[in-house]
Amino acid sequence: MNATPGVGLVERALAIAPLIAAESDEIERTRRLTPAVVSALIENGLYRALLPQSLGGTEAPPESFMQMLEEIAKADASTAWCLGQCSVCATIAASLGHDTAHEIFNTPPGILAWGAIAHEARAVEGGYRVTARWDFASGSREASWLEAHVRITNADGTPRKTADGSPEVRTILFPAHRAVLHDVWQAIGLAGTGTDSYEVSDLFIPERFTAFRDVPSALVEKGPLYRIGTGSTFSLGFAAVSLGVARAMLEAAIALARAKHQSLAAGAMRDNAAIQGLIGRTEGDLRAARAYLYATVNAMWRDLSATGEFSAAHRSAVRLAATWTIHQSARVVDTAYHMAGATAVFRSHPFERRFRDMHAIAQQIQARDTHYEDLGKMILSGDR
Repeated sequence: MNATPGVGLVERALAIAPLIAAESDEIERTRRLTPAVVSALIENGLYRALLPQSLGGTEAPPESFMQMLEEIAKADASTAWCLGQCSVCATIAASLGHDTAHEIFNTPPGILAWGAIAHEARAVEGGYRVTARWDFASGSREASWLEAHVRITNADGTPRKTADGSPEVRTILFPAHRAVLHDVWQAIGLAGTGTDSYEVSDLFIPERFTAFRDVPSALVEKGPLYRIGTGSTFSLGFAAVSLGVARAMLEAAIALARAKHQSLAAGAMRDNAAIQGLIGRTEGDLRAARAYLYATVNAMWRDLSATGEFSAAHRSAVRLAATWTIHQSARVVDTAYHMAGATAVFRSHPFERRFRDMHAIAQQIQARDTHYEDLGKMILSGDR
């Protein structure tokens, strides 16, 4: 077992970043990760960042996972988004039987994707039957397995309840070839993620290919990573993606300012005091957002590792930091885009795609303004 989980992830991400950057135009054009990129991610073990060590995964702490995504996002946001999505999906392995998880994740390519929770599965002898369609399955075009989150009904169609009376929700897993994928992802940004829909008809799911997601008592793996839950882990991962996009966008603007003479201006952009001040303030904003996010993560991870508990306070702190970081990253991207002037609108320059990608990220659930309302409610009630 690796004594220091996560070591080498960032270095491997840096090593393949030039390849990903070189493939980014093709990723955008085809709306899929290219075979070369997928192969590089697999060969370097990046899809296995959050997979349990007992299955040959890295079981990396959140900080290493996030830094990996940052570096990939600097090269291409769609690749980082798919990698983050599929990595978090792989944490379901911690709630599966070992043999089942081994079959899914250690049979190449061992990539799992899922979509939004929807629909029902009917309990039958030995498992469940389901006919349904799900949306927002980022990374599904590269996946060998798909999963879905469904409400369970009894054989007579009545909802099945948990011990506390709430509807029973399970995650079901099945080979990707058993589903029909629908090409629906015609989006303003993150075009290469293949965030398509998938559908099954009267598909039988054996009991062993189901699990309870984000239920601590159902965990087979006891490492602290799997107590964070997929919602919070997604938030941290996608906030890291936003930081990578923002950093790459700001660096492109800085490079442009060093070389460009603006129309009708007497001097170079680099000599313009307004541009100098804008770059300085924007650099401060980005560094502050990153420092806040990682400080929050490190404090949470230290407490979680010591106590084994991912508390409500941890959850709200992570949600606030991730939401704020995404919003701050979007502001950095907007500033850099406007700073670049007319240059930014051309596809031949590294601005317009990152602008679109960042604004697609900011529309996702992890960046909803309602997260601020939830935290404000907790603060005002004295419960934080």
